[in-house]
Amino acid sequence: MAITSANQLELLQTAEAVAREKMIDPNLVVEAMEESLARAAKSRYGSEMDIRVSIDRKTGKATFTRVRTVVADEDLENYQAEFTVDQAKHYMADPQIGDEFSEEVPPVELGRIAAQSAKQVILQKVREAERDKQYEEFKDRAGTIINGSVKREEYGNVIVDVGAGEAVLRRNEKIGREAYRPGDRIRAYVKDVRREPRGPQIFLSRTAPEFMAELFKMEVPEIYEGIIEIKAVARDPGSRAKIAVISFDNSIDPVGACVGMRGSRVQAVVNELQGEKIDIIPWNEDTPTFLVNALQPAEVSKVVLDEEAGKIEVVVPEEQLSLAIGRRGQNVRLASQLTGLDIDIMTEEEESKRRQAEFEVRTKLFMENLDLDEFFAQLLVSEGFTNLEEVAYVDVDELLVIDGVDDDTANELQARARDVLEAQNRKAMERARELGVEDSLVEFEGLTPQMIEALAEDGVKSLEDFATCADWELAGGWTTVDGERVKDDGVLEKFDVSLEEAQDMIMTARVMLGWVDPEELETDAEDEIEEGAEE
Repeated sequence: MAITSANQLELLQTAEAVAREKMIDPNLVVEAMEESLARAAKSRYGSEMDIRVSIDRKTGKATFTRVRTVVADEDLENYQAEFTVDQAKHYMADPQIGDEFSEEVPPVELGRIAAQSAKQVILQKVREAERDKQYEEFKDRAGTIINGSVKREEYGNVIVDVGAGEAVLRRNEKIGREAYRPGDRIRAYVKDVRREPRGPQIFLSRTAPEFMAELFKMEVPEIYEGIIEIKAVARDPGSRAKIAVISFDNSIDPVGACVGMRGSRVQAVVNELQGEKIDIIPWNEDTPTFLVNALQPAEVSKVVLDEEAGKIEVVVPEEQLSLAIGRRGQNVRLASQLTGLDIDIMTEEEESKRRQAEFEVRTKLFMENLDLDEFFAQLLVSEGFTNLEEVAYVDVDELLVIDGVDDDTANELQARARDVLEAQNRKAMERARELGVEDSLVEFEGLTPQMIEALAEDGVKSLEDFATCADWELAGGWTTVDGERVKDDGVLEKFDVSLEEAQDMIMTARVMLGWVDPEELETDAEDEIEEGAEE
């Protein structure tokens, strides 16, 4: 087709019609037309030429221009689209590098192939504009619930019509064996909205814990108004869930408000979640108390919390063990998700046996190293002493409270403990030296000889090696693999080095080596404090 006066207005009319149909800016369609015409012109005049097309927004007239850019002599590569300053002087009065010279060229006629190519460019641009519009419309709706209708199912994934676009509910985001037919109404949580070049941009979920939280917000006015807050949610989608709530008004029971009159509020959520059983639990700042609540309906005898390890031991009566663990470990798994702690459940008998074993190990330690009889060693353990360091460096008064211990005995105990520790230190340092430990690591403050020996056995033999370690490599930590928490053993974990202590030591080593500027660290620390204050 030729760009003639007869069809110039037709271009604008077509652009407006497409823009109206797709609800996008007509300028975007006109720009797509300009690009497609420029591409067709390049195929006629030469692909190396810089041909640009401008369509008048009032008359529809298309103007074709050839553009050449002024470049330095050594940068001249494309003779069709560039020229040197000397060459440009034939066309321009005072050419400077970077200037552009435009001259109009005759319009081209679009052959069948060129017209098809132009159509593809326009369609592509329109599609991109549609996707941009969809992204801009939905990007702020991530984290909310959306209603839609099912369009089709592809390989187990459900494509949902959400009005101004399509969203996808992936197979693993559906509850249990949910099945949908085209036209079915569906309610889901907008888990993510991403700008993608192709495929879906809106990702839905019905298994996300946030979906349940948002459903409760819709059913319970007190949550919507902020009187009650949902502190944590844990779900086994389609089977069971636990939700922890707290009330900021003493006159309102958070659990009762979420249950509703005769269970009407919680039942509405249960129906939406395909009959998923929901335990509503009062949240408590005291972690052990909260855990006791989270393990309902099981009764708990005792809770032992290890905050540094992020681990908690729960002791239950023998008859309550299966109830606390739940079917296939469901109850304890949900309680673990809710509290964010690794929960170890044991019976009262198992706990008694374990404590007895620990008692015997510590008694033997003191008997062998301090040359004590069994009765005296047991007295030390009973008073809470767990290792030689505690005996060697504790205040003497703490030893004097033990029956039968006077000043002389206490001093003798501490002297023996220190002698043993010094001997162990010498042995550890000799072993570390044999392994090739450098003075830079030996002289580093905060590392004991046993720690240096452990590091050397792990291949850390210099301050440089130490500075390249990660904090979890030293202190240990937990990693989630396929939904299961897996323990990572740390080189210095047996010496009770915390994650924070490991971070401080590594950063100190990096500062000493000049890898990190201490002033930058101070600035970062100040920024963190300011951010915390703002929060």
